[in-house]
Amino acid sequence: MAKKAPEGEVNRSQAIRDLLKENPEIKFSEAVSTLAEKGIKFSKATFYLVKGSLAGQKTRRKKNRKKAVQLITASSDGQATMTQAATKSDALATIRKIKSLAGEVGGLRTLKGLVDALSE
Repeated sequence: MAKKAPEGEVNRSQAIRDLLKENPEIKFSEAVSTLAEKGIKFSKATFYLVKGSLAGQKTRRKKNRKKAVQLITASSDGQATMTQAATKSDALATIRKIKSLAGEVGGLRTLKGLVDALSE
């Protein structure tokens, strides 16, 4: 767990987050000069770590919203909602069925020949 800043000291990461909230396109050199006026010093690594974590939060939020919209539209259309795990197990079950069918007809080459003959 991260240490808390002692009484009277400023949380540098929070200051950087606030600055990035005001101006998301700010560069490191501009951020250093802006926060130096307030007496806050920080490293380049700290700046980009905080900036990257904010970007990651945005990406996760977008993914979660997109997934929620897909689930809502799928359930509102009357379709059954399938999870990714269910889809994977269905694909695995299909592969197993094809493999057993290939065994019944004499192997995968024979099954492929049959499929090719039917597709003509």
